[in-house]
Amino acid sequence: MQDEDTSEDNLKIAGLQPSLLLEGEKPRLIDEWQIAPKLWGAIRFDIDRNPGFGRYILTGSTSPDESKLSHSGAGRIARMRMRTMSLFESGDSTGAVSLKGLFDGTGEVAERSKLDYRGIAKVLVRGGWPTSIGLKEQDARDVVESYCDAVLRIDINLPGGRRRDPQRMRALLRSLSRNISTSTSVRTILEDIGDGDTMSPTTLVDYIGALKSIHVVEDLPAWLPKLRSKTAIRQADTRHLTDPAIAAFFLGAGSHDLEMDPNTFGLLFESLAVRDVRVYSQGMGGDVYHYRDGDGLEADIVVHLHDGRWCAMEVKLGSMDVDKAAKNLLRLSNKVDGASLGAPAFLAVITGTEYAYRREDGVYVIPLGCLGP
Repeated sequence: MQDEDTSEDNLKIAGLQPSLLLEGEKPRLIDEWQIAPKLWGAIRFDIDRNPGFGRYILTGSTSPDESKLSHSGAGRIARMRMRTMSLFESGDSTGAVSLKGLFDGTGEVAERSKLDYRGIAKVLVRGGWPTSIGLKEQDARDVVESYCDAVLRIDINLPGGRRRDPQRMRALLRSLSRNISTSTSVRTILEDIGDGDTMSPTTLVDYIGALKSIHVVEDLPAWLPKLRSKTAIRQADTRHLTDPAIAAFFLGAGSHDLEMDPNTFGLLFESLAVRDVRVYSQGMGGDVYHYRDGDGLEADIVVHLHDGRWCAMEVKLGSMDVDKAAKNLLRLSNKVDGASLGAPAFLAVITGTEYAYRREDGVYVIPLGCLGP
């Protein structure tokens, strides 16, 4: 729908007789279909008339305006979020430790990662765009820069069709990058952005909503299990971008900068782990959350499958905090109401270290460079 040679005619046809665009060999892929939302209703009608699976693939870089859709698509159209490539997909993780295998109790957890501290920094700033894979760092950075530049110049104005200030959006993305993997509040972000310019909370919420709509921001919601105790669970989302390379770009950080700043590197590494676990769990029917409570217990990642099984993970770039993280996970496991959820399928500390193994307390230590679907 964005082909300059045919887009004008296609848009007219989509408005007058959208069924014409559905003719042709199946499966039929329509890219940026949300530009012509009448196609949604036409596809729904065709599916009802000619039932079958996998006949259409609708792709788009922004979320559609739901008010313009004639039908929810329930029972006819399944939605799937496409993320940037995981480390397994890009060939940087061995994938020997399978997330599905861990849930099923059949996975091997004895493997060596081919990514060291420096290697993780390099793949993080490179990002998971297919074009970037195999490029030198500066060339890969050019790919990320072109993407971020398009976001600021064009994409931010697509949701709702309203103009948004690219400089304000850049300041917001820089703030979100500084606060990645944290539950930073709107008020804190406003204070962080403030440099003589002012932005109202309403405008900030609109800007963040626009970034979510074009799939740049993907925050991690809180997990709310029933607990044995009456401890309050913190419900704020954790801030994440869809790929931590975006955060590295807006922070002006290359791989060497991250190597010399372990704190920032650790937060971006956590976001990298969240991205990969989201990719791996999606095919299993899993939802990904984080957990924090008033007693200081936390889990950076909780995967809850639709069949009720769940696991909890902490993310630590190095090995120094693995013991503390494992004890935290065991305390959390004991705190969750067993009558409602049962014991976790497994507990794990995701690291940037070299070896995958099972600790004596049953907690797995898994380098991100070994994890796979």
